[in-house]
Amino acid sequence: MELKYFRLIKTIAEEGNIANSSEKLFLTQSALSHQLRELEERLGFKVFHRTRNNWNLTKEGKELHQLANELFERIDLGFSNIEQIKEGSKGTIRLSAECQSFFHGLPAFVQKMAVLYPEIEIDLSLDGSQRTVSQVLSNEVDIAIVTSEPATDSLFKMKVLEDEIFAIMHREHSFGSLPFLDVSHFSDLHLIINSFPLESVSVYEHFLKPNKIIPKKVTAIPFTEVSLEMVNANMGVVCLPKWSLKSYKLPEDLLFKRIGKNGLKRNHYLVVKEEQRNRKHINEFIENFQEEFVR
Repeated sequence: MELKYFRLIKTIAEEGNIANSSEKLFLTQSALSHQLRELEERLGFKVFHRTRNNWNLTKEGKELHQLANELFERIDLGFSNIEQIKEGSKGTIRLSAECQSFFHGLPAFVQKMAVLYPEIEIDLSLDGSQRTVSQVLSNEVDIAIVTSEPATDSLFKMKVLEDEIFAIMHREHSFGSLPFLDVSHFSDLHLIINSFPLESVSVYEHFLKPNKIIPKKVTAIPFTEVSLEMVNANMGVVCLPKWSLKSYKLPEDLLFKRIGKNGLKRNHYLVVKEEQRNRKHINEFIENFQEEFVR
């Protein structure tokens, strides 16, 4: 049974006669009478008892009228849900990372997302710090990449990757012949970092601070290219994971030294508020981020 017949029954029942229904449905009375007669012939029963001014539903007609109401309610609800889905597909995602080295892998991913989801805008917050988790909780950022799993049920946490941080130095550095750097060696090092405070630097937070070691000299340089040039000039040591340097042409004289006998390994976690993660544009970001980075 076509949808137009349900609309016809619903309108006549609500308007009480065919004259008023004609105006509602933008059809002539003759066309409406023809449609109704055609429907009743196909069904094999009368839908309305007709008088000059009143059209009343038969028992069978009442069942069809109820079915029509339920049908159009479902249709309206469906379109309302679709509209909500469309609205949920749009939005801005404020993204931050606790470790600055993670930003090396993000521009290509952001560019890919812009092509696949033009209605999702990704805003990179480059002031990564130890406040990253609190920024998510206070809605300053939507999604963050952190190096310690937060112990709170209000956040959704997803392990992204495990990496290892190496001390990068020139082969002529005084520690160049060592198989690895122990914590005590850092007290004699010039450590080049991306930015202060030291607590935002993984090698300090996870390796030096627990052992109460502070490097002899610390210099903050926000540009990795400049840091690597200083290391290549044997003017200091920088500590980074290898994957963050894939886009750089590294000088042949650089050495990668393990930090500690077993290496300094860490996990990265994507975190987002539980109440936000099922929003469509957030969920699409997470699914694509997982495909791109989870290892």
